[in-house]
Amino acid sequence: METKGNSVSADLQQFIAKFEPNKFKVIANGIEVRGINNMHRNLEHAKELIQRLKLKLIVSHNAEMLSYGAFEVNNI
Repeated sequence: METKGNSVSADLQQFIAKFEPNKFKVIANGIEVRGINNMHRNLEHAKELIQRLKLKLIVSHNAEMLSYGAFEVNNI
């Protein structure tokens, strides 16, 4: 797991600890989770986890990210 100190919010740290992504990249607003095989299942799991833990995060993705098995989790 890679983290970059102060650029990762407490909500993102909690999400990373619970979701346990194998690969992720820290980006400006959050993280990009990579290497996802079952995209639908993982997107739904991420959204459910954010809702259950009442985190101030959103999940976003597009067709380009789908091509390399990734989605973003961003701070609100």
